[in-house]
Amino acid sequence: MQEKKVSLTKSDRLRVAWRSTFIQGSWNYERMQNGGWCYSMIPAINKLYKKKEDRIAAYQRHLEFFNTHPYVASPVIGVTLALEEERANGAPVDDVAIQGVKVGMMGPLAGVGDPVFWYTVRPIVGALGASLALSGNILGPILFFVIWNIIRWGFMWYTQEFGYRAGSKITEDLSGGLLQSVTRVASMMGMFVIAALIERWVTIKFTPVVSKITQQAGAYIDWDKLPKGAKGIQSALQQQASGLSLTKVKVTTLQDNLDSLIPGLVPLLLTFLCMWLLKKKVSPIVIIIGIFVVGVVGHVVGLL
Repeated sequence: MQEKKVSLTKSDRLRVAWRSTFIQGSWNYERMQNGGWCYSMIPAINKLYKKKEDRIAAYQRHLEFFNTHPYVASPVIGVTLALEEERANGAPVDDVAIQGVKVGMMGPLAGVGDPVFWYTVRPIVGALGASLALSGNILGPILFFVIWNIIRWGFMWYTQEFGYRAGSKITEDLSGGLLQSVTRVASMMGMFVIAALIERWVTIKFTPVVSKITQQAGAYIDWDKLPKGAKGIQSALQQQASGLSLTKVKVTTLQDNLDSLIPGLVPLLLTFLCMWLLKKKVSPIVIIIGIFVVGVVGHVVGLL
């Protein structure tokens, strides 16, 4: 006799959505939003899996690294709910597929959340509330609180439902390899985002001086001959734009030589090293402390 298919009701999904509002509640430097993510998924996990060992495995699966804008995490949660539901009903959805979709979605969505919510919606709603508050109207802060939370909660709920429906459609074609294709594309997108973030967020500068060259007259800005005031500043900027050096002595550091060869090579190598250490099961906390110690020692000895 075929077992009855287990499914998540709207009430179950509402409980998950409510818990997701606290996704930042246990933010940490090791796996960031993983605690809040797992807390959000608990109602669904407890509904889908009846065996204790299956629940434990699901908890561990969702304690992996996760980090994105707290509001745009909702569509990722929706897709994940659909994948977990299909897995609980016997579909061949493994841990790699679920984690790959999560990682692939969280990066691109994070870049959308900040400009939409922090830089657009909240300033507009805040300005509306502030204008009333400045005139002595008590409705100012109340209006801000109500409007902001209606927009926030409405967006989170409807995008979670959208993700849930989209995830269900993905899992309908498991035999056709659609889920595998989505997982592969999501993983590739995640790696692309990581590569872009390396250039933006990872910075290493080697300070040892390689050479000092005294330049000929006309190759640098002669500050003593510049006119005074605003005209002098304007002239200096124009000369710098034309290619003149700011100083008479041109100093070339080790970092200048590295940048002239392959810009960003050392940050990339450091990222690969961290990825290799993580693959070897080295704790992220140990890696963070190690980077901190190396940075401090390198600065003290004049290397960094």
